[in-house]
Amino acid sequence: MPATKSNPAAFPLDLALQGGGSHGAFTWGVLDRLLDEPDLRFDGVSGTSAGALNAAVLATGLAEGGRAGAQAALRAFWLDVAQKGACFGVWPHSPGSGLAGFNLDNNPFFAAGNQILRAFSPAQFNPLGTNPLRNVLQRHVRPQVLNDGPLNVFITATSVRTGQPRIFDRADLSIDALLASACLPQLFLPVEIDGEAYWDGGYSGNPAIWPLIYNTAALDIVLVKINPLQRPDVPDTPEEIQDRVNEITFNAGLIAEMRAIDFVRRLITRGDLQRGEYKELRLHMVADDAGLAPLRASSKLNTDATFLQTLHTMGRAAATKWLHAHRAELGVRSTLDLRATFLSPPKAAAG
Repeated sequence: MPATKSNPAAFPLDLALQGGGSHGAFTWGVLDRLLDEPDLRFDGVSGTSAGALNAAVLATGLAEGGRAGAQAALRAFWLDVAQKGACFGVWPHSPGSGLAGFNLDNNPFFAAGNQILRAFSPAQFNPLGTNPLRNVLQRHVRPQVLNDGPLNVFITATSVRTGQPRIFDRADLSIDALLASACLPQLFLPVEIDGEAYWDGGYSGNPAIWPLIYNTAALDIVLVKINPLQRPDVPDTPEEIQDRVNEITFNAGLIAEMRAIDFVRRLITRGDLQRGEYKELRLHMVADDAGLAPLRASSKLNTDATFLQTLHTMGRAAATKWLHAHRAELGVRSTLDLRATFLSPPKAAAG
């Protein structure tokens, strides 16, 4: 990354970016704020779905224009998404009051669209495999820059045949790989690469952490989390049930990796593994669970420009809060409590 030459003392970070449709604009805000910090540099970035798109645009902008170039590239990409709303959904909408007003649950067009998705597969209602996101990506991502650039980028997609993750890196990053990582099977035909069909990477890693562990030198990993791990209420409508099933599924891979990281940590602490043989990771997380709580899964298909800008503002604020609280702890200790966040047993709701 160019900042390394101009500021050799810059602190190396890895980024792990979750997917979540248009909620990826929250991650845009987080990245925008982190890029303001000249003493931070990105060594590697792992992304899934919308996180993969953010990662690719970030890497392209950094390689071509440094920090300011990355900020401009991310803004241009998300404004383009707002103009080409069908990237994450195809339903018109009218924002209501407050953040919850951007949910589409009560939108009649959204309801009609859901009926179509239940009755027909993408092969039936979109036999040509048209994906408007392809043209948007071609305007904002240059694969050769990703392949040759200094930032290590890792993109996760899920093999339809095996259910296993496929990690695309600088050796094979492409527009098709990004489309595969963001391929929701209810909306789009699988993306075929090298004879293998792929769906959204969230089914196998949202995001995958292990490529950062094995392929970068940085010991500090910042997870940008946009998907809720917990919900206070038990779903009771078909839509709510399906939404919660999807949330649980898309978090399963990340939780499993966090359990494995915690296990290795405990082995090192007990002396069962020698220090130096395994990376002693320092994990951090930028999130705003309370702020994003009013949003339901339907809002992930809302690409209203005001909504995306609102999410961006929330992301910048969350990153600012995190920097104020934990900047001095980078390189020293983890600021993410793995056990409390990912491993604690559920508590019964108060009666």
